[in-house]
Amino acid sequence: MAIRAQVFTNNDLQISLLEDHVWIIENSDNGTMYIIEGDDKALLIDTGTECDSLDKIVKLITQKPLQVVLTHAHHDHDGNIGFFDEIYMHPGDTVLFPATYKGKVNFIEDGARFDLGGKIIEVVHMPGHTPGSIILVDRAAGSCYTGDAFGSGQVWLQLKPISPMETYIESCSRMIKLAEEGIENIYCGHYFYVKKAFDINHMKKMRDLAVSIKDGTVINPQPFDRKVSIGCNHPMIATSGDIGIVYDPEHVNY
Repeated sequence: MAIRAQVFTNNDLQISLLEDHVWIIENSDNGTMYIIEGDDKALLIDTGTECDSLDKIVKLITQKPLQVVLTHAHHDHDGNIGFFDEIYMHPGDTVLFPATYKGKVNFIEDGARFDLGGKIIEVVHMPGHTPGSIILVDRAAGSCYTGDAFGSGQVWLQLKPISPMETYIESCSRMIKLAEEGIENIYCGHYFYVKKAFDINHMKKMRDLAVSIKDGTVINPQPFDRKVSIGCNHPMIATSGDIGIVYDPEHVNY
């Protein structure tokens, strides 16, 4: 689904209408946040980085009481939590969460629901990228918001704490099932790189590539030369067409 009209911009970010009562926020470091508005409340998905006064900016879009949920606890998705007194996240990412946050943390599990009034957003646990990665599913609209659970063309599975490849395969299979049940638009956490929603075919390719890594049949994986502080020592990348999986070859099947 194409982005509609831009409604706000400054040096840090731009906000555009994505669907009815859904806005996409793209900030200067290519991270993506989403605002979903119901009749009674609104939901902010992730808080990004490099955004001054994010709380005030969100109020320019919606005046409804706001709940803030993290898809996972990496800095490019939780960097602005300090603007908010209360957030929601999965307990699996506690080990990654910044100890400096002084607000209230509400832990949510698979199957939790945010009732925004006329719009229900469901939490689905999708570990792999992080232990506590979740996606937010709007079944009525046929859309979901996945953070980095399935990447933005390229998914990173080499970051500590590292999960077995089977964990990611199971998450891909669960996402495929959701797509078969009517979730047509899979919105990622770094929309800038793809400029589109993913679909069931994308997820099937991701699962197939992950299976080939797990089974040792992947073709021509290459060293991944971008090193990050929480990554493994010798990451590899496997590609297939327009998708890629970065992984730790020493922890594929442990």
